[in-house]
Amino acid sequence: MKRFSVALEVWLLWFVACVAAAAFSFKEVDVRVVHRFWSVGRHLSPLSTAFGATVILALESVVVISLIVARLMRGHISRFAEALGVACLASICAYGINDQVLKPFFGVQDPVAVMHGARHAFHLASDLAMGSFPSGHMVLAGAFVGVFMRLYRASVGLLSGLLLLAAALLVVGDWHFVSDVIMGAFLGVSAGILAAEGWAVHMISSRYG
Repeated sequence: MKRFSVALEVWLLWFVACVAAAAFSFKEVDVRVVHRFWSVGRHLSPLSTAFGATVILALESVVVISLIVARLMRGHISRFAEALGVACLASICAYGINDQVLKPFFGVQDPVAVMHGARHAFHLASDLAMGSFPSGHMVLAGAFVGVFMRLYRASVGLLSGLLLLAAALLVVGDWHFVSDVIMGAFLGVSAGILAAEGWAVHMISSRYG
C-alpha cells in the first residue's frame, strides 16, 4: 500500500509538471515554433506515410495476433514476447481512447489549420474530427515504451531518448504542437506503465496463487 501511495504521488507530480509545461507551451510557444519550422516540415512529409498511425496500428495488431497463435500452438511464449504483446495492446487501447474521446473533447486544430487561419485554442466538446491535442502518435509510442520502461528498467534511458526524438520529429514536421506532444507522451507512458504494472501483478498472482 505504501509503495502504491508513493507511486501515485510521483505520478501526480509528473502530471502537474506536464500540465504546467503544456499550458505554458500552448500560450507562449506552440505557434511560434510552427512558424519557425513551417518551411522544414514539407521535407519530412514522406514520413507520415511510412509511420502513419494506421500503419503502426496494423503492425501492432499483426504482432498481437501472431503472439496469440504462437501461445496457442506452443503452450507458452517467452517473457519478452509477453511484454511485447502487452505493449502492443496498451498502445492500441490508449490510442483509441485518445483519438475517440480526448481529441474530440479538447477540439484543438492542428498546425496546418492554424497556419491557414484557424485559432490556436480549445474548442471543448466540439467533436472535432481531426483534433491535434493530445498527440495520438505520442500516446501510441508512449504507451508502447511505457510497458518496457516498467518491466525492463534498464531500457528507460534509451526509450526516453527515442521518445524525445519522435516528439521532435512530430513538431518539426508540422504534425503537432509542442503542447500536443508533452501531454501525449505523459498520457501514453502513464497508460503503458499502468498496463505493465497490472500484468506484473497478474503474473505474481498466477505464480503464487
